Amino acid sequence: MEVNALTWIISVLVIIGFFFFDFYSHVKTPHVPSLKEAALWSLFYVVIACIFGGFLWWYWGEPGNPHQHGMEFFAGYVTEKALSVDNLFVFALILGSFRVPAKYQQKVLLIGIAIALALRAIFIGIGAAAINAWAWVFYLFGLFLLYTAIKLVVEEFKDEEPKPVSERASVKLASKFFHVSPELHGDRIMFRRGGKVMFTPLFIALVAIGFTDVLFAMDSIPAIYGLTKEPYIVFMTNALALLGLRQLYFLLHGLLDRLSLLSYGLSIILGFIGLKLVLHALHENKVPFINNGEPVHVWQPSITFSLLFILGVLVVTVVASVIKNAVDKRRGTHDPEAPIGEEEGQLAAMDADAVAHALSDVGYDDDEPLFPHPHLRRRNKKKPATD
Repeated sequence: MEVNALTWIISVLVIIGFFFFDFYSHVKTPHVPSLKEAALWSLFYVVIACIFGGFLWWYWGEPGNPHQHGMEFFAGYVTEKALSVDNLFVFALILGSFRVPAKYQQKVLLIGIAIALALRAIFIGIGAAAINAWAWVFYLFGLFLLYTAIKLVVEEFKDEEPKPVSERASVKLASKFFHVSPELHGDRIMFRRGGKVMFTPLFIALVAIGFTDVLFAMDSIPAIYGLTKEPYIVFMTNALALLGLRQLYFLLHGLLDRLSLLSYGLSIILGFIGLKLVLHALHENKVPFINNGEPVHVWQPSITFSLLFILGVLVVTVVASVIKNAVDKRRGTHDPEAPIGEEEGQLAAMDADAVAHALSDVGYDDDEPLFPHPHLRRRNKKKPATD
């Protein structure tokens, strides 16, 4: 298999097609998806990813290792999917801070995730160019991931409150340059009133989601480059992981707090990949002040070992979280108000929260056409008087 311009074009068009399919089949009509709907469509996108990984497994190999790129994809996809779960905590914070009604959250998430993927594609391209130009970039990526892993653990121990959404740079910038209305106009992100285009709080929320995700990409993209050198695989792991993120949000909404040890598991994974990058950089070393610019022959974990290690850490983390919750419940330290995960309870909680903190929704019946036809504009002009 050869990854050429046509491969990229077809892949990007298919990903865009999935976003449009998602919008017109699920998001266009505002509603709160049931757990069954969210679970089925989450599974659908996981199956799509597995089919794509299977295709790479059989048709794109390397001499001596015919399944090399298939394993790289699966290792990258599992890592990206695990890291994306951590994004959901922030997405929930953003949607809650902007008081986005539950039935409109799908649209905000989908468009925000599409923005995030476009921005990630830029970072992936920059990463590929940097790796091709400077071999020492692997040292930089590796040390950055090791720093991120330590930072995750420290933040988990400190248990500090997250930064208010209103203080995020993307939110401040969007609020400064765009006219934002204080109320909702249905599920619209922009509208026209009195000839003036205005944006709704939904627009600021999706901008916050899209640009906040880029901050997560700062560690996830180097992490995938630690598993594969192929920009195409890095892009597809990101794209396929993000495609199912909206459904995963509704599937895990209210259950995220139960994964209490997830941050520790993610820190171990990031630390492992950071170490893998440093070992690879040493093996390919050309930095003059390290071993006189000569390669350092060190052990490098294979992609098979990496995949099994990542899966093992995730399984142990989830099982340990479940055990910890059970022990806390037995000791009486478990929150009795924690969601039970049943469909009725979850949807009722989401609806109740939306109603209690909902913004005023004036609808869009009185809105003018966003892009009025030129003929309609001329109708408003005063006709010349006739005898």
